[in-house]
Amino acid sequence: EATLDLAERRRIRSAIRELQRQELERDEEALASKRFRPERGSHRQDDKENWPRSRRLEEEQQAALATLSRQLEAITDVEELTKLLRAAGEYEERKLIRAAIRKLRAEEIEGEAPSLCLGAASLESSG
Repeated sequence: EATLDLAERRRIRSAIRELQRQELERDEEALASKRFRPERGSHRQDDKENWPRSRRLEEEQQAALATLSRQLEAITDVEELTKLLRAAGEYEERKLIRAAIRKLRAEEIEGEAPSLCLGAASLESSG
């Protein structure tokens, strides 16, 4: 009777594994069909009509970001950059400002590091 019980358990486990495998395959197929779903024709037509305008807006935004980047390089105060960050609305602007803040802080740390090393060396030599 124990062997029949074990054989039945094995059959049940293998059936469960098979069901799980089939479910995974269905999920993968559903994901693949969502990923590669073709666009509707009307949207493509709208994109064609709006393309020159969106292209111009993108170029203007890139130019504005380049100007902002040059301005940020001239600023050497973290507080001023923080104020700009709070006032900025666009994600790309905020990204540039955060990068400028990180750069300034890194430069400050590098500037302090040699003096700290020199101070530690002078303490060791005097001690």
